[in-house]
Amino acid sequence: MIGETTLKKPELVPETLWDIEHYKEVGLYFYLEATQDILPNGRVNVENHGEMIMLGSYSYLGLIGHPEINAAAKAAVDKYGTGTHGVRLLAGSLKLHNELEARIAQFKQTEAAITFSSGYVTNLATISSLLRKGDTVICDKLNHASIVDGCMLAMAKFVRFRHNDMDHLERRLQEAGANGRKLVIADSVFSMDGDIINLPEMVRLCRKYGAYLMIDEAHSIGVLGETGHGIEEHFDLPPDSIDIKMGTLSKAIPSAGGYVAGNKKLIQFLKHEARAFIFSAAIPPASAGAAKAAFDVIEAEPWRVKKLQDNYDHFAGRLRRAGFDLLHTETAIVPVVCGSTDRAAMLAKYCRDRGIFVQAVVAPVVPEGQARLRACVSAAHCLEDIDFCADTIIEGGRQLGVIQ
Repeated sequence: MIGETTLKKPELVPETLWDIEHYKEVGLYFYLEATQDILPNGRVNVENHGEMIMLGSYSYLGLIGHPEINAAAKAAVDKYGTGTHGVRLLAGSLKLHNELEARIAQFKQTEAAITFSSGYVTNLATISSLLRKGDTVICDKLNHASIVDGCMLAMAKFVRFRHNDMDHLERRLQEAGANGRKLVIADSVFSMDGDIINLPEMVRLCRKYGAYLMIDEAHSIGVLGETGHGIEEHFDLPPDSIDIKMGTLSKAIPSAGGYVAGNKKLIQFLKHEARAFIFSAAIPPASAGAAKAAFDVIEAEPWRVKKLQDNYDHFAGRLRRAGFDLLHTETAIVPVVCGSTDRAAMLAKYCRDRGIFVQAVVAPVVPEGQARLRACVSAAHCLEDIDFCADTIIEGGRQLGVIQ
C-alpha cells in the first residue's frame, strides 16, 4: 500500500576475507581462467595467455586426453547417449555403472563399491548417512572441506585431533568412551600440504579402541604405492586395513564423480540411505566409461607412477635446497610457502608472466600467514620443464624476498 514503510535489506553477499576486486585491479587475480587446449608434456593453451606449462593440475599421471580413455568415453556416448534416465535407484542405472563399480572394488580389493556424482557429495553423503546421535566422529584438523561438512551435517558428536598427531587421536578415542559407534576420518594425502597420514598407527588405534576408519584417497590413487593403488600399498598394509575407502574420479582418474569401496553390507546401505545417491542424477555415460578405462590404464602403464614420483623428487629437492619451506610434503602436491597473500600472488604472477600456470592459495583455504603457491607435478612433465619451473620459482622467490 502507498505510504507503507519498507525495511532496508542487509547486503545479500557477505564480506570475504580478501578483496577480490582489489586483486583484479592490480593484476594479481588469476582464478577461473579458461583453458582452451590440452597439449602434450603437461602443457595447455590458456585464454589470453597462450601456451603454458601446467603446474596446477590434478592430472597426476597425465591421463587427460589418453587415447584409450577418450575412446572409452566416446564408445559410452555412442551406446548410451549423453545422459541417463534419472537417479540410480529408479531409472538411471546403466550396465556401465555396475561395471565401473565392480572395477573400483577390484582395484581397491573390496567386496563392492558405489559411485556418486562428485567427490564432495561422496563424503557429505557417506558421513552424514552413517552416523547417528550417540556416535562420535573424529576428524583430522586439516581434512578436506567435504569431510568437515559431512561431519557437521551428521547428528554425531564431532571432534577433531591435531594434524597427523597420533597421541592426540588416541586421547580423542579415549574421551569418546564405549557408548555409540566411533568413526575416525582422515585424508590420505592432504590437498594443501601434500603430506601423508600415518595410516599404520591410525589402523592400530582404531582396532585398539573399536573404532571404524574412513580414508579419503582423492590425492593418493595413482600417486601412492609402487603401482599407484594407494595408501595401503604405500605402507604395505593388508587390503582390509580401512573400513571405508573413499576416492574421486576427477584427479589421477580423468573423469568426474566419487566412490566409496567397502564390504557389501556398507555399499548396500549407502545405495538405499545416502541422500546424494538417491536424489542425484547418475554419473553420465561418458564419465563412467572414461573412469572405468582409466583404472585399466593405471595398471597397464605403471611407468607413469614411477615417473610422477621421480618428477616430484627432482622438483621438490631443488626448491628445498634453494631454501623454500615446502612443509612436510611427500607427494605430487608441492606447497611453496610464501607467507603473506601479496607475496604468494606476486610469485604466481612472476611465474605466469614466464609461461607457468600455477595458482596462489590464500586464507581462509590455508591459515593466515601461510599463503603459498600450490604446485602439482605430473607424470606428463618432461625434466626440462620441471627444471624451468624450479628455476623460475627460485628466481622469483629471491626477488620477492621469500628466500635469500
